[in-house]
Amino acid sequence: MVDAIQFILAGVLVGFCVGITGVGGGSLMTPMLIGLFKIEPHIAIGTDLLYASISKFCGSMVHAKKLNIVWPLVFWLSVGSIPASFGTHWVLEHYLSQSNEYKKVLTIVLGFMLTLTGISIVFRAQIEKFFSRFRSQQIESEQISFTTNRVLYIIIMGIVLGVFVTLSSVGAGAFGVMALILLFPNLPMIRIIGSDVAHAVLLTFVAGMAHMSSGNVDFQLLTYLLIGSIPSIIIGTLISSKMPERMIRKVLGITLFLLGINFIMHPVKEKPKPTSATAAMVQSPTATTQK
Repeated sequence: MVDAIQFILAGVLVGFCVGITGVGGGSLMTPMLIGLFKIEPHIAIGTDLLYASISKFCGSMVHAKKLNIVWPLVFWLSVGSIPASFGTHWVLEHYLSQSNEYKKVLTIVLGFMLTLTGISIVFRAQIEKFFSRFRSQQIESEQISFTTNRVLYIIIMGIVLGVFVTLSSVGAGAFGVMALILLFPNLPMIRIIGSDVAHAVLLTFVAGMAHMSSGNVDFQLLTYLLIGSIPSIIIGTLISSKMPERMIRKVLGITLFLLGINFIMHPVKEKPKPTSATAAMVQSPTATTQK
């Protein structure tokens, strides 16, 4: 019962931060599950991927109703990200899941993504200001301009997101938005965000289902997190205009950056397996008794 309350409160905290700042839940939830609750990295990542897909779904519906989603953009992103997600999971399952370095690899990748996410959050205003100089008034033409080269870049971006999101559950939001701003400098920001959210729902769902097939999803934990986070996301969104969003963003960005550095420097490792000598010592009393 105590664990249930703790997980629900964790969902409340993460959901509230997401509602106020728009920062992706994966950037906050996964490091909290691993660092604070000592959940195994693969379980935390798999569970958080399904958590992210469900929690982002409502937001994507709102964007769809307001026509903020560029569906061809979502399609081409998915052409790259979905196969990349399946391929990444296949490699994890067949080559890394039985390795002593499995948890270490997942934790280091998570740390790397958290570090970059923290930097992008802290310096988001400067990054957007930098890209704004490339904007022009030709917005309508940019909405339908999918040249061969641009489609190729979108697919490559999807592949990168598919790999890193499947490995860490982080990156579908912050990096997706920044890359889309670079590729579509004339597209209104609200349509970039709407398209990114729609793609993130699809990608995190597919990656989460892949992890679920390997037993990396804790459904009881997922239920507790959703119970806490869904109402708090709504509340946070409603009161976001009255909160010091810029200050909260900077605190979150710095926190994620420090967490990322910590995961890189001190990755979660497998417990050492007993050596043959130790195994023999454990088995010897049994053998003696049988004699």
